[in-house]
Amino acid sequence: MATATIPADPRDILLAPVISEKAYGLIEENTYTFVVHPEANKTQIKIAVEKVFGVKVDSVNTLNRQGKRKRTRAGYGQRKSTKRAIVTLSADSKPIDIFGGAS
Repeated sequence: MATATIPADPRDILLAPVISEKAYGLIEENTYTFVVHPEANKTQIKIAVEKVFGVKVDSVNTLNRQGKRKRTRAGYGQRKSTKRAIVTLSADSKPIDIFGGAS
């Protein structure tokens, strides 16, 4: 069985920001949420955020979200499982402008 490799480019580790009411509320606490590569670890996520956005990361928490089971005409299917990273920036870091002017 072949194992998946982690991309070398930090932009390939951070797949997308999470856009939700909870994630938007965490911005005031200098905390950002991203969907990340499923094989990435906390150290790789920290380095990727620091390189892409030019900020200092204080801590990284990760969680694996199980894909939801969905009913279709043909039976049951399942959405993709995702890995999320909740990244807290240090107090002296500038805010990340991922929502286009929200802070």
